Amino acid sequence: MLTLLGACQSIDQKQPLSQEGFTELKTGDSVQTEVRYFSSENFVGEVIDGYQAPVVYLTRAAHKALQNVIEEAESLGYGIKVFDAYRPQQAVDHFVRWAGDLTDVRMKAQYYPAVEKQYLFRDGYIASRSGHSRGSTLDLTLFDLSTGVELDMGTAWDFFDLSSWSESRAVTIQQQSNRGLLRTLMGRHGFQPLREEWWHFTLENEPYPETYFNFPIR
Repeated sequence: MLTLLGACQSIDQKQPLSQEGFTELKTGDSVQTEVRYFSSENFVGEVIDGYQAPVVYLTRAAHKALQNVIEEAESLGYGIKVFDAYRPQQAVDHFVRWAGDLTDVRMKAQYYPAVEKQYLFRDGYIASRSGHSRGSTLDLTLFDLSTGVELDMGTAWDFFDLSSWSESRAVTIQQQSNRGLLRTLMGRHGFQPLREEWWHFTLENEPYPETYFNFPIR
């Protein structure tokens, strides 16, 4: 799911990641990744352009702030699972092309059952720019360190529906509480939530607020 943004600088970056202030998020006991855009398990139903490896990149600033989230979550018995972070502009362009093909609805039942594909732009689910391309936005959830089971957030990640809104009352009290815990942990360490997506957070003081990168993930 994407959020429409205004005019910006967009660059096709070829330099090494380390020179651009990006770093890879390493997995471990309390950090999992599930890069579904490097698979067919996403709302498009195929590997997304720009995702050449199942790795997660963030700006160094966002990565540093996320380490504080991880430490606090660990102290409470939780780990984090990241679905997406830096997203190349070419991936967003892929989403736009897909949205224009109204005949391709193979993933509708799983990801957008209540929304007609022709309205994905109108309703804000797809847009030509994404904050993810600035490198300081990530999609994540929490899991129980003792069981490895994700907390029940009421909807799946990237589910196009009003029930995915952060403070939706269409989910149970426990699911609302789980979403609230995630918001609290992220907010305490400088990440702002997106109203329409419980999983989506952006570093408040992001280092590249007007730059949309396009280097591939590999």
